[in-house]
Amino acid sequence: MELYFLGTGAGMPSRERNVTALVLNLLVERGTYWLFDCGEGTQHQILKSPVRIGKIEKLFISHLHGDHIYGIPGLLTSRSYQGGETPFAIYGPKGVKRLVELLLETSQAHLGYELTIHEHVEGTIFEDELFKVETAELDHRVTSYGFRVTEKDQPGKLLVDKLKAMGIESGPIFGKLKKGHTVTLPDGRMLNGADFLGPSCKGRIITILGDTKPCPNVVPLARNADVLVHEATFAEDKKELAMKYDHSTAMDAARAAQEARADALILTHLSSRYQGDEVEALLEEAKRLHAHSYVAHDFWSYFVPKPNPQSQQ
Repeated sequence: MELYFLGTGAGMPSRERNVTALVLNLLVERGTYWLFDCGEGTQHQILKSPVRIGKIEKLFISHLHGDHIYGIPGLLTSRSYQGGETPFAIYGPKGVKRLVELLLETSQAHLGYELTIHEHVEGTIFEDELFKVETAELDHRVTSYGFRVTEKDQPGKLLVDKLKAMGIESGPIFGKLKKGHTVTLPDGRMLNGADFLGPSCKGRIITILGDTKPCPNVVPLARNADVLVHEATFAEDKKELAMKYDHSTAMDAARAAQEARADALILTHLSSRYQGDEVEALLEEAKRLHAHSYVAHDFWSYFVPKPNPQSQQ
């Protein structure tokens, strides 16, 4: 599981930063990528990255401001042209369905794959056997959401040596025990799968926020997250400006990460006024409250390690 930043700027592109787009690399976990927001030029950023556009499975839109959505038409059509044939799903606030359908209709675009569009409110918007995605509304000039992606806990490894020491060889029995089932052997012995599994591995939590000023839903979304991705459009000395435009400062992000007990904090959505050493000043501002903080830049990635099962005992 890895976060790969395609665009980290706010409002409009600059020479150093494109507008918002973030990839959650789930190739190991499910063989796909998930994309969060799709600002103008996202498909061009993808061409400069290791991301394969045909492997993008889902797009989560935080809100309908242009720097988060103007790349959608190019993404959808390029995915089709580059051989993407598997289904693709978009999740976003009310209005995203009308927006996408109108763009595709007026441009007479043909997609070679099934497209579904889900308009959501707060709550669980996606869940399968591996992941759950929850969302809650933030506080911005338009309806904006944050996303909490929870990887479900994985069962521990099967204690093969213990089974072989009991004279049980590999086969269907191993598979049933791995799933935690109780198995009755031909000689009458009953084996409880839980007795033959090592420590379970706790799933990881990633929180990705759309544009927002400080609000009550930020901390619950980020509670105990392995990583919190938070906008930091301004420095603290521009706090009044941040509040005027419903944005956050680097210090606001750090306060949220500290209160939520998030492990890592990644700052993104930076105003173009911050260049060079000024970016480092934003990072130092956040680190005063949250030591494990980073500033993202375009084409930067952050690997989210699996917890050590032994440390969870």
